[in-house]
Amino acid sequence: MRATSPKANLRSAALAKRDALSEEERRAAAEKLARRGLPFEIAPNTIVSGYSPIRSEIDPTPLMRKLAEMGARLALPAVTARGQSLVFRAWSPADRLMLGSLGIPEPSPAAAEVMPDIMLVPLAAFDRLGHRIGYGAGHYDYTFAHLRKVKPVIGVGVAFAAQEIPAVPALAHDVALDFVLTERRTFDFRSA
Repeated sequence: MRATSPKANLRSAALAKRDALSEEERRAAAEKLARRGLPFEIAPNTIVSGYSPIRSEIDPTPLMRKLAEMGARLALPAVTARGQSLVFRAWSPADRLMLGSLGIPEPSPAAAEVMPDIMLVPLAAFDRLGHRIGYGAGHYDYTFAHLRKVKPVIGVGVAFAAQEIPAVPALAHDVALDFVLTERRTFDFRSA
């Protein structure tokens, strides 16, 4: 039997806290995030990628709708393969989504590929240094490393306050976020 890693244990504990939130608490948190918005100005036509929430993830759709009203262009990620960067496709809240290779809703392969300026990132847990624990496949770490070779990309974790943990055991390949937004507060890690 294989021993579980410290990250796996922290992930499980944080996901249990997230799963324990009621549907009403989840909806209220998503609306609070949308009302508060991003902690910085965005120029018209800024490309913001979000995500299709799975399991008990906080829903970024209300925030994305608000950003679209402010002139942002929206996108959603598509998983290509483990160990490769995500691909981002243009998306509008009126667009139909299809199930991708991991069963996550994503835009049609016919949608235009875009490169985001801002990435809204789901997570299992985060700490006050901007480190995150995802689901273990490394999709977002690979993607940040790949995209940031081309241009600056702002990473914004989106989570419930209950997902904060004292410390994430970050490894060399783990990419820290610039911000984390919760229903209670905004964390800015850029000067940390």
